[in-house]
Amino acid sequence: MWMYLGLLAALFLGLHNLCKKHAVQGNEVFPVLLGTIGSGFIFILPLFFSSVFLPEYSKANGFFIPEIPWEVHGFIFIKSAIMAASWILAYQALKHLPITIVTPIRSAGPFFTFIGAIFIYNERPNPLQWLGFFVIIFSMMLYSRIGKKEGINFKRNKWIFAIIAATFLGASSGLYDKFLIQSLDLNPQTLIFWFSFYVILILLVILSISWFPNAEKRKAFTWRWSIPAVGILLLAADYFYFKALQDPEALIMLLSAIKRSQLIIAVVIGGLIFKEQNKRKKLVPLGGVLLGVFLILYS
Repeated sequence: MWMYLGLLAALFLGLHNLCKKHAVQGNEVFPVLLGTIGSGFIFILPLFFSSVFLPEYSKANGFFIPEIPWEVHGFIFIKSAIMAASWILAYQALKHLPITIVTPIRSAGPFFTFIGAIFIYNERPNPLQWLGFFVIIFSMMLYSRIGKKEGINFKRNKWIFAIIAATFLGASSGLYDKFLIQSLDLNPQTLIFWFSFYVILILLVILSISWFPNAEKRKAFTWRWSIPAVGILLLAADYFYFKALQDPEALIMLLSAIKRSQLIIAVVIGGLIFKEQNKRKKLVPLGGVLLGVFLILYS
C-alpha cells in the first residue's frame, strides 16, 4: 500500500509543478511562495480547530492533530528551515529556467536520498536498484547536453546551481521525514500543519526585509489562481507521502524514486503548455529516468 500512496503523491506533485511554473513565471518569487504555503495552511487550519474544539469527532475521522512537546516543535522547525531554503532556490530557478530542465534535475533527488538511506537508515539496495540509480544520473547528464542547446550552460548558469542545491536540500528533508514520522511518531496532518506554520513565519521574516519595504517589488507581484492551487496540491502530495512513510516497511529510497514518476506530467504536459524547446529530444532522457525508476520499483 505504501507504494501506491507514493504514486498518488507523485500524481499530485506533477500537477503541483505545472501550477508552480505558471505561478512564478514573470512574478515575484517570495510572495508567490508565501501565497502557496499560506493557501495550504488555510486549507488544513479547520483540522486544527476541529482537534481543539471537537477532539472526539477528529479522532473518529482520522484527522486529529494532538498537542506535541516543545522539543518536537524544534525538530519540525529544522525541517521547515531546510525546506524554506530549498523552495526559495527552486522557485528562483524555475522562474529563470524551462520546466523541462528544472524537473529532471530535481529527479536526481533520489540519488542523494539513496546514499543517505544506506548510511543513516542502513537500507540495503540490490544490484538492480544500484543500476536504476545510475541510469537516472546518466539521464541527468543527457539533459545537461540538451540544456546547452537552449542557451543554458550547466557550468556557468547560477540557476542551475540553485536547482541542484534545492534538490540536495529537498533530499535531506526527505531523509529527515522518516525520522519525524517513524521515530517521533508524528501523524501526517500534525507534521503538515506545524511545518507549514513555521515556514510561513520564516517567509514573513524574509519578506519583511526584502519585499514589504520595496514598493517596486510589491507592484511587480501578480496574484494568480495557480498560487493557491500549488499550495493545495502540495498539501495532498505531502499527506499521501507521509501516510506512506507511516508504514514501518516503507523504504525511503524507493519512495523517493517512485515520486519521480511525476516527470511524465512535468515534461510531457508541461512542455506542451509552456511551449518549451526540444520536447522530443527530452523524451529520450525522460525514458532513462523512468527506466531507472522501473528498475528500482520492480527489483
